[in-house]
Amino acid sequence: MSAFPPAAAAQALAEHGEGSASLVKSAATRSGPLSRPGDIHRWLAEQRRRAVMDVRTVPLDSLTGWHTDPDTGDIVHASGRFFAIAGLDVQVPGAGVPHWQQPIIHQPEVGVLGILVKEFDGVLHCLMQAKIEPGNCNGVQLSPTVQATRSNYTRVHEGSPVPYLKYFQDAARHRVVADVRQSEQGSWFHGKRNRNMVVEVTEDVEVRDGFCWMTLGQLHELCAMDDALNMDTRSVLSCLPFVGRHLPDVLGRGRDDFTEALLRSCSGSGGSRNSMTEVLSWITDARTRTLSAARRIPLREVAHWHRENGRITHARGLFFNVIGVSVTAGSREVAAWSQPLVEPCDEGVVAFLAKPVDGVLHVLVHARVEAGFLDVVELGPTVQCTPSNYELLPAEARPAFLDEVLDAVPGRIRFDAVHSEEGGRLHHARNRYLIVEAADDFAPEHPDYQWLTLAQLSHLLRHSNYLNVQARSLVSCLHSMTT
Repeated sequence: MSAFPPAAAAQALAEHGEGSASLVKSAATRSGPLSRPGDIHRWLAEQRRRAVMDVRTVPLDSLTGWHTDPDTGDIVHASGRFFAIAGLDVQVPGAGVPHWQQPIIHQPEVGVLGILVKEFDGVLHCLMQAKIEPGNCNGVQLSPTVQATRSNYTRVHEGSPVPYLKYFQDAARHRVVADVRQSEQGSWFHGKRNRNMVVEVTEDVEVRDGFCWMTLGQLHELCAMDDALNMDTRSVLSCLPFVGRHLPDVLGRGRDDFTEALLRSCSGSGGSRNSMTEVLSWITDARTRTLSAARRIPLREVAHWHRENGRITHARGLFFNVIGVSVTAGSREVAAWSQPLVEPCDEGVVAFLAKPVDGVLHVLVHARVEAGFLDVVELGPTVQCTPSNYELLPAEARPAFLDEVLDAVPGRIRFDAVHSEEGGRLHHARNRYLIVEAADDFAPEHPDYQWLTLAQLSHLLRHSNYLNVQARSLVSCLHSMTT
């Protein structure tokens, strides 16, 4: 694949980029008319102090409102809504592990993840929610303005209405900045999608208890902190059109050659190793040549998994467990409930290897197969795995480039933070998110990996089913490094 001229790249990738100047200005603003330095941290600490949620592990058989289907063994809600724990049979011929079975979260509903934005004194602010989830390791994390499944916002639980939902259900009355359906973890969810939205308003908006206006710069600062921005926030932020020729002009020069290359990569004003036509052809080829089949099976028939002692576990004690929790909360639409949660057995590693190509930062993406993807392949990080899961697997199953990430010297680790995954369905699921600068002579030749710029990733994020949720989180992390 050949490079194409910088001017053509800018034209192809930044057709809407010039309209993102307000986003870049907000990213450059760490304090403003609504807050001074330190205010956001104090507000978040106060929200965590006030949050009350009691989460207790209970046997799956004792979950109120849930039952085991007598025919399939699936764990389902009495309403038939929300989600179910079912079984999945997966075949990927030629993979390190070509066939396996596993429990999976089946949640065919499309939820709403929406951030409301508004300008104050010429600076765009995001209305963020301090939300406590039963699976969060630290209670409160910053979530989008609205984070709700269809069952929640249609009030199947008979709880209180979801605040601010009207802005996203009637988005045509306002300016839509981003609106695209995106996937969740294909290893744990089967076909799960959420509508990621950013809607700008000009009217007065009442700020309810537990909500706060923040600039993108303040959110970028929090992105470097462990377990501060939840997965849904990171996903929605990645969908913002953070691209355009003006970006380096507003943000100024980078701190070093790496961040200079990052700014050029985001702006779309530099060249790229491969054209968008070539990138799209590569993705289509990966989807076409990959023979992958995933089909629902009864949970009771899933091989090598056992339901005993009130939970579901793998025979080798690897991967994840399915547990039950009983929850009481003082600040949610429903005050008490119980549910199953997926509990990973260890912390994961999610990383981009990155390096400048002709002065423009490129990241190495993986055309990745996951059992729950609707379109076979989505682009994932260079490395996305739980290393301890591979200790008992064949050597050929070990992820490519894992050693390059784990053995990186500190000076090449450009971003390093532990972030939580979705706390409403996953229990204490955490990954170490890394941006690692590759060596100058690192030049992998692998058909499932390709170098892309941030502007190209932004272009793909305007559409569904291209970047998985871990890659979207890393895009948010990279955006946060520009300031």
